[in-house]
Amino acid sequence: MGFGTWAWGNQLLWGYQESMDSELQECFNLALRNGINLFDTADSYGTGKLNGQSERLLGRFIREFEGPIKSPDDVVIATKFAAYPWRLTSGQFVGACKSSLERLQLDRLGIGQLHWSTANYAPLQERALWDGLVEMYDKGLVRAVGVSNYGPKQLLKIHSYLASKGVPLSSAQVQFSLLSMGDEQMELKTVCDSLGIRVIAYSPLGLGMLTGKYDSSNLPKGPRSVLFRQILPGLESLLSCLRRIAEKKGKTMSQVAINWCICKGAIPIPGVKTVRHVEENLGALGWRLSPAEIQELESAAMAAPKKMIQNVFQTA
Repeated sequence: MGFGTWAWGNQLLWGYQESMDSELQECFNLALRNGINLFDTADSYGTGKLNGQSERLLGRFIREFEGPIKSPDDVVIATKFAAYPWRLTSGQFVGACKSSLERLQLDRLGIGQLHWSTANYAPLQERALWDGLVEMYDKGLVRAVGVSNYGPKQLLKIHSYLASKGVPLSSAQVQFSLLSMGDEQMELKTVCDSLGIRVIAYSPLGLGMLTGKYDSSNLPKGPRSVLFRQILPGLESLLSCLRRIAEKKGKTMSQVAINWCICKGAIPIPGVKTVRHVEENLGALGWRLSPAEIQELESAAMAAPKKMIQNVFQTA
């Protein structure tokens, strides 16, 4: 398991304030002390003037961590580089990587990831971005390369292209949870397994819908409430199933939902904003759901009338 840092700097969706930084640092420290060393971020994380704030905070927390970090490589920072329309050349994409390293104050990233594919709307740009991944790998700016929001067909194409350049594709990040386990996600997982690519599961708690914290009369603040209002009313059966299994296991609903991802062979990266989040998410480790419980959860999930809306940048 790793932790996601989308909320670190995002005021619009997650209500970030700079006063939260001290607790975010506690989150980071607690994670590392408990063996969690994968942190996912992006050069686009942070709203307005806070763009890049997630990376800046991670870099600061690494430098100030009082613990057994023998080398910066002990902390795996997985940064996603946005496929902005002005990043038209491989050199510009490598420049994005260097800017992330500057914000993080690191010499090398754990995983450099292409945040989304442009195949659906700017196919010529796509090849330049792939070449940028090759360059940053060859220059030693990243230890590994990965992609995000790629479907199985496009994943096969980039895997083949990178292999022809001698660059292994290490990871594929996709929305994956009990609310996002459709045919395309499962096909992607099968392709990744066959190619030795690790699936990184973002939004493993369905933006919070699988936590049991919300219902139709208690919705989150901000833009999430619109989505929750559409989907939550149809989740009674799934949430009831999660609650029943959680009680039987002596776990929370969140821990069961995250453990499902782990049992499917994915690396979940739930977001964390508080020490309580970290403590609860750590409780998803060290045990496994039974095959019967996995089947029960998946049956309840498939019966839900509405699923999570897929990322607009997700390709086939």
